Amino acid sequence: MNKNKFLAIFFSIVGMASVYSCSDYLEVENLSNTAEKQQFDSASDTFAALVGVYNSAMGDNTYGQRMNLILSQSGDDFRTSGDYNANDRRGISCFGAVPTNTELLRPFLDTYAGIERANLVIKNIPISPVYQTGSAADKKLMDRYLGEALTLRAQFYYDLIKNWGDVPFQEIPSADLATVYLPKTDRDVIYDKILDDLAKAATLVPWKSEGGTTAQRISKAAVKGLRARIALARAGYSLRRSPQLMAQGSNPQKYYQIAYDECRDIINSGEHKLNPSYEGLFRSLHTNSQDATNEVIFAVGAFGGNSRTDSKIGYYNGLRHDDTDWKSAGGISAIPTYFYEFSKFDLRRDVNIAIFRVSTTKQEDLQTSINWNDAKFRKSWTNITGTSQNLGIDWPLVRYSDILLMFAEADNELNNGPSQDAVNAVLSVKQRAFAGNLGQVGTIPTGKNDFFNFIVKERLLEFGGEGLRKYDLIRWNLLETKINETRQKLTDFMNGVGAYANVPEYIFYKKPASNVINYVPSKTAQQNVLDMDLYVNGIAKADVFYNPNQSVATPSGYTKINWRLAMTQPYISGDPIKSYAHYFQPNKRELLPIALDVVNSNYNLTQDYGY
Repeated sequence: MNKNKFLAIFFSIVGMASVYSCSDYLEVENLSNTAEKQQFDSASDTFAALVGVYNSAMGDNTYGQRMNLILSQSGDDFRTSGDYNANDRRGISCFGAVPTNTELLRPFLDTYAGIERANLVIKNIPISPVYQTGSAADKKLMDRYLGEALTLRAQFYYDLIKNWGDVPFQEIPSADLATVYLPKTDRDVIYDKILDDLAKAATLVPWKSEGGTTAQRISKAAVKGLRARIALARAGYSLRRSPQLMAQGSNPQKYYQIAYDECRDIINSGEHKLNPSYEGLFRSLHTNSQDATNEVIFAVGAFGGNSRTDSKIGYYNGLRHDDTDWKSAGGISAIPTYFYEFSKFDLRRDVNIAIFRVSTTKQEDLQTSINWNDAKFRKSWTNITGTSQNLGIDWPLVRYSDILLMFAEADNELNNGPSQDAVNAVLSVKQRAFAGNLGQVGTIPTGKNDFFNFIVKERLLEFGGEGLRKYDLIRWNLLETKINETRQKLTDFMNGVGAYANVPEYIFYKKPASNVINYVPSKTAQQNVLDMDLYVNGIAKADVFYNPNQSVATPSGYTKINWRLAMTQPYISGDPIKSYAHYFQPNKRELLPIALDVVNSNYNLTQDYGY
């Protein structure tokens, strides 16, 4: 065995065996000195290896920060805060990342490490003595583990494709390869393989109620939901290498049918429902409590208080806290016009967007429109105080509302317009958002194009900041369109015309006395906003954001905050440091460059896409 093959096996086995336990998992013995074959000679040892595969999705380099909070934040909802730098997270957000960008290397390598771990499990389960001669109960367990490993490997490959396009593909451990220097494989080939794997996994993995597990472990619905998502990506557009153009995948109807069937199975299973409270759904993730409706179908777990298995969700992103009890960074900023995509009756607005930050004295400080943050994740919704950056908040990878909206999208494509089932699916999502104001929901369109556009808008409102928007826009071939539309909206916002004609130039608010704490995390996100002492001058407080200035002069005791006036031309275009999506180029920047160190280490790997 050559050195490269030996190291691949050694580090994979060490990585699988040296793991920590989640509350839902068993304590795992350190088996780092055992051989590969022995790692799978019992169901319990095999489970230890499987936990290692799960762990590959955790930590700073994957779904603890980079994969979900940095690589994905380049849509028409949020962007990374701060000024452009080609070699850090801001370069990614501005579509100006270069191959030396420090954020690109570890997500790529760590995702392949997860694939290597999964490949070892997938290879060894069918040839293990447990699988060959074990009890029926143990064989059933091993089948389940195999299905979970197939699902995780599919997720890892999807993560690579959606960010880098065609990538090297291997479905056996590195030690079994003739060479580790693999060229790129066409993404459609990979997509078809992992879709087949997921079809198999769905026959092996139980429904949540049958398996008795929490959302941190893959269930049949998680397998089917992921298969639907990948099928829609396969049916949609992506940036191709030759010719270097955005092009739709072949035979899209086949893949819309897969998405439709998988989502329909989940809907008909009765295993998952919408949480009646949009906010309550996200609060449950902060306290590791299971929401009774099981809306979160699969979440990447976070635990351990370290950079390898925990997350910076709620610290790096989310509501900014300047106070010492809940100190957090607010590293993701809302595009100001995103606030106005929501109706004032839509409860999702104030959960998605924080128009205030919490001061050092725990007061709500209203912010100018270019300084708002995402708000679904808040350190103050956890039980952790102090300067800790690892908060144990799981990342919701698949939600039931996504199943409903994917189902409706696929139904619309297959039937040349939505069926009543598709209309009902989106209506249920909309009604939850307008709980208490159902009369404001409006009419769901029924023409194919109008319904598609409704889905495009509804997914913007429902999944803001959840790492889906950029990839949705790419698969719809709408990324360039929406970037241009957003620039125009920002221009209209700055000038106070069109949809923004009644948006105030500035808002007045009164700060509480220095000894008064007015940020109370137990209150709802909507109530936090309404609790601010805004100058209303005879109108309802909720209407302040939708009416012209309430006064010319600053009222006594109030502070003037630039609202519409905070928007200036450099934010919109022309400024290479500050402008929204400044470096976007169609048919190039839809994908990221591969880290230079990766390309240099594999002579068969090409950079492509003009990088």
